[in-house]
Amino acid sequence: MNIKYKEIVAWVRHQLDAKQLKVGDKLPSIRSLAQQFQCSKNTVSKALAELEKLHIVYAKPKSGYYVVDFFQTDRPAQDEVDFLSAGPDQRIMPYEDFQHCMNQAIEHYKEELFTYSDRQGLFSLRVELTKYLQHLQVFTIPERLVITSGSQQALQILAVMPFPNGKTHVLIEDPTYFGMLETLKLNHVPTIGLPLSMEGIDFEQLEHLFRTKKIKFFYVIPRCHNPLGHHYSNSEKRKIVELAEKYDIYIVEDDFLAELDTDTKADPLFTYEPNGRVIYLKSFSKVFLPGLRIATVVLPENMIVRFIQHKFSADFNTSALSQGALEIYLKNGMFRYHLEKVQQLYTKKMQLLLEACERYLPDDIQYSKPNNGFYMTINIPSPVDAKQLIEQLKEKHIFVDHATEMYWAKPRPQAIRLSISQVDEAFICDGIQEIASQIQLLKTIQFNPLSFRFFNRTEHTPKKSK
Repeated sequence: MNIKYKEIVAWVRHQLDAKQLKVGDKLPSIRSLAQQFQCSKNTVSKALAELEKLHIVYAKPKSGYYVVDFFQTDRPAQDEVDFLSAGPDQRIMPYEDFQHCMNQAIEHYKEELFTYSDRQGLFSLRVELTKYLQHLQVFTIPERLVITSGSQQALQILAVMPFPNGKTHVLIEDPTYFGMLETLKLNHVPTIGLPLSMEGIDFEQLEHLFRTKKIKFFYVIPRCHNPLGHHYSNSEKRKIVELAEKYDIYIVEDDFLAELDTDTKADPLFTYEPNGRVIYLKSFSKVFLPGLRIATVVLPENMIVRFIQHKFSADFNTSALSQGALEIYLKNGMFRYHLEKVQQLYTKKMQLLLEACERYLPDDIQYSKPNNGFYMTINIPSPVDAKQLIEQLKEKHIFVDHATEMYWAKPRPQAIRLSISQVDEAFICDGIQEIASQIQLLKTIQFNPLSFRFFNRTEHTPKKSK
C-alpha cells in the first residue's frame, strides 16, 4: 500500500502548525516534493489532491499550489463543559457531503450566481422543501413558500410588516427566543407576554388577550421550546388555532427543532388551520449548518407580495449558491440520513442531562424537564443571583446562558439555560454536579455573610511581608 502520499499530507500540516507555511505561501514544486520524499510525481499529485479536498491548498494553473488557510489543530480544553453554545454538534456536521452539493450547485446554477435570482427563492428549492415539509405534517404548495436568509430575517419582517387584520401588537410566550425579543424591542413593536411554564399557558388568559388587545399575531414555539423545552399537546394546538380564528389573529409558528420531536403523532399548529391563519417558519440552522443561513416561511397567499417587498428592501434575495446546494442535499436523500444521526445523538444527550439533574440538583431547585430538543432551564433559588452564578461557573470552566434575559415581563425569575447541542456527553454529569455545588455555595454565602467575608479574607487578602 502506498502511504507516501500520507507522509506528504502530514508534512504540510506540520509545516502549517509550526508556522513554516502561512496563508498565501507557495508549496514546493511537485518535482522537488518527489525528490524530498523519494516518491513518484503521481504520489505527490495524490497528496496535493487530498490537501485540496481538505481545503488546505489550492492550485493556480501554470503556477503551483498555494496555502488556503492555516490548518487549525487547536481544540477546546477537554475540561470545559459547554452548556452555552446552541449550534449543532460539530462531530456530526456533514461538511464533506455538503461540499459535494456546493460544487454541484456551482456547476448547475452558474447563471444565477452572477445575477439576482427569484426574490421568493429558487422555485426548484421550494419544490423540494414542499416535499420535505410533508414529513413534518405541513402540506402546502411551492407558491406559498418564501426563502429567507435564516429564520431571524423572517421574524424581523413579520414583526414590522402590516398584517391583513390591521392590528399592531405582538403576543409572545414568556419566556421566549431571545432573538425575537431583541427584534421586538429594537423595532419598538408593542408587545405582550403570556406566561409559559412546562404545564403550558393559561387558555382563559389567552382568550382574554385575543379578545381585548389589538394582536396581529401570536408567536409560538410549539415544541422543543427555547429556553424551556416545552411541548404543546395536539389538543392544545388545536385550541390555539380555534381561538385565533375566532378573534381574527394570526399565528407565527417557529418550528425550528421539529426534527428532534420523537413523538411521531405530534402535529404542528399548521395542521389545524384551513384558511392561512398559521404562518409556518422552518429553519435549518440548529439541525444542519448555521452558516448556511437558509429558512423558509409558509405564508397566506394574501401576505406573500407584501412580505417579499420587505425582504427585497433588506437583501434583494437569499444566496443562490446556498439555495442550490440545499436543494441538491434534500433531493439526493443526504438530509434524511443526516437527521437519523442527529436525532440519536441529541436524544441521548438530553437523557443524560435529565438523569444528572435528577441525581444532583437539590429538591428546592426547579428545572424544566423536556422530552427532547436542545434546551432546558434551571430556576435559581433565592437569594442566589443568576449572573453571579454564571460568573462563578465560568471560573470552573462551565458555561451556561442567562435565561433571565429571555423573559419579557418583570420581575424576571432568576434562571439559567442549558443547551446540550455542543456539550460532550462525557462531561454532562460532572457539569451538573458542579452547578449544584456552586448554587449551594452561593446560598451559603448569601445566608451567612460572615462566611463570605472569611472567604474573601482567606482567599484574596495578601499575606503580610515578614
